[in-house]
Amino acid sequence: MAAAPRDESPTVIVTSGEPAGVGPDLCLALATRDFPARLLIAADPELLAQRAAEIGLQIELDTPAPGSAGLHRKGRLQVVPFRTAAPVVAGKLDPRNATYVLQMLAAAADGCSNGRYQAMVTAPVQKSTINDAGVPFSGHTEFLAERTGTARPVMMLVAGKLRVALATTHLPLRAVPDSLTSDGLLQTLRVLSAALRDHFGLARPRIAVLGLNPHAGESGHMGREDIDVIQPAVSRAVAEGIDARGPLPADTAFTPRHLTDTDAVLAMYHDQGLPVLKYAGFGHAVNVTLGLPIIRTSVDHGTALDLAGTGRADPGSLFAALELALGCLKP
Repeated sequence: MAAAPRDESPTVIVTSGEPAGVGPDLCLALATRDFPARLLIAADPELLAQRAAEIGLQIELDTPAPGSAGLHRKGRLQVVPFRTAAPVVAGKLDPRNATYVLQMLAAAADGCSNGRYQAMVTAPVQKSTINDAGVPFSGHTEFLAERTGTARPVMMLVAGKLRVALATTHLPLRAVPDSLTSDGLLQTLRVLSAALRDHFGLARPRIAVLGLNPHAGESGHMGREDIDVIQPAVSRAVAEGIDARGPLPADTAFTPRHLTDTDAVLAMYHDQGLPVLKYAGFGHAVNVTLGLPIIRTSVDHGTALDLAGTGRADPGSLFAALELALGCLKP
C-alpha cells in the first residue's frame, strides 16, 4: 500500500497578547473559519474559555502535544498553554501579567527560529503595562530583533497595495533627527528591497523615500537632514541597484500620481507615514517585521480595552495578518 502523502501545511503560532485586551477575543474569532495551516494559539486556556463564555462563543479548545497539531478547522482552537500570573478582567490592566505576555512572545520567536513554527502572528500588547512591571519594552519589533539577534529590523504596514515602512519606530519625535544616518538608511533600504523581492514577489521593487522636513527641507532652508543624510543614502542605494527615489515631500508623496509607480514608501518616523496608511485601511491592515530571520506579522491596532469581552472587536486585521504570513511562506 502506498504511503499517504505528507501534509506540508505550515505551522503558525498566534500570540494572544495583552490578556485584558481584545487579543483573546480576536484569537477566538479565528475559530469562525478554516485556514490552510496548523494554527496554534499561545494563551491561557482558562482565559480563552472565560472570554468565549463572555462573548457567547461555543468553541472546542485542544492542547495538542508538540508536533501533533492538525489543520485549523472551524469551531476549534489548538492552544499552546501558558498561565497568567493574576486573574484577568476584560478591560482591566494588571502589570503582574506582563511576564505572561513576554513568555508567549519569547516562546513563539524561539519556536520560529528552531523550525517548530514557520511563522508567528501577534495580537496587540500593552507596552505601558509591561513597562509598569519594570521591564523595558518599546514594542514587538524591538523585542523580536533582540531575541533573534537582528541588527536592522524594519517595521512595515500593509493595506492592500499600499506599503509603508519606517526608518525609525517607537522614538520620541525630538530623537528622530539624531537617530537618522546615511549608513542606517542604506541598510534599511537594503532590508526593505530584499523583503519586497523575496516575500512579496516583486522582482524590482520601487521605493519612494520621504524627506524628514517640510517640503523635504526646501533646498536646505528648512533643515539640512534631507540633503546631508537622506539624499546620500538614496544615491548609494541606487548605485547598488535598488530602485529608490527621494527624498520626497511627505505631504504630496501619497497622492495617486506618486503612488502609481511605487511599491513601498519609506517614512522617516512613525507618525509621518502610518496615519495615511491607517486611514486607508485601518482594521484590515497588517504590521510586518522585515529583516528578521523569521516571519512575523501583526494586527494594525492596539489592545482596545473598551472592546475586550464585548463581542464587538473586529478580527479583520488578525485575519489579514495571518493571510499575509501564509502568503510570505509561499515560494
